[in-house]
Amino acid sequence: MSETGVTAGIVVIGDEILSGRTRDINIQQIAEFLAPLGVQVKEARVVSDDQDAIVEAVRAMSERYDYAFTTGGIGPTHDDITADAVAAAFDRTIDIREDARQVLIDWYAKSKTELTEARMRMARIPDGASLIDNPVTGAPGFQLENVFVLAGVPKIARGMLEDVADRIEGGTPVTAISVRIEGAREGDLAARLSKLAEAHPEVAIGSYPWFEEDEQGGLRRGVALVARSTDADALEAVRSEFERFAT
Repeated sequence: MSETGVTAGIVVIGDEILSGRTRDINIQQIAEFLAPLGVQVKEARVVSDDQDAIVEAVRAMSERYDYAFTTGGIGPTHDDITADAVAAAFDRTIDIREDARQVLIDWYAKSKTELTEARMRMARIPDGASLIDNPVTGAPGFQLENVFVLAGVPKIARGMLEDVADRIEGGTPVTAISVRIEGAREGDLAARLSKLAEAHPEVAIGSYPWFEEDEQGGLRRGVALVARSTDADALEAVRSEFERFAT
């Protein structure tokens, strides 16, 4: 565990994300899933369907953080190379494994769907990995050391996370508070926010401008002040200061 608490990194894999054809929401849902467990996502990367890029990213995230998550690239097609890349990242062999094979046999039998040679690729699991249940489409993900390998389709990835929660040794959950100040500009608050951040180093403080159209077609603007911390007392002190900013 790092000095900043329990941490995680995310590697989103897929040319379709980088090309803009597909919008990623897995970073958001993984972060939201981990927050109540007391795990903070500290970094996320998006990499192409390139084995060297995936290997480098997985190694970096695994070494830097308590946990790492990957999404994408574990399907049945030729460009689904994540399992091979994660195996390579840990210098493990990979092949069709009997427990994963049986999961697929049972799943496709229930759905009366042919288990083709291409689909059987999804039973290729690195040596020493433990399976992650997939309640949506059957094909398992896996955990290798501190890396959790999930599907890229958000609904499937979210289902897989349910089998991950009890494997996480979390920390103190981070709580967030937000105060909206209408009519303010970030530049007007910058100096006061800087002093507040120095006074409360245990609290992460951010400011985010917002713009809204009013009923007359005009523009309302303001700043949302956000604070996040595991220290409830410090967070309440910052909330009080935020509210003074609005007066």
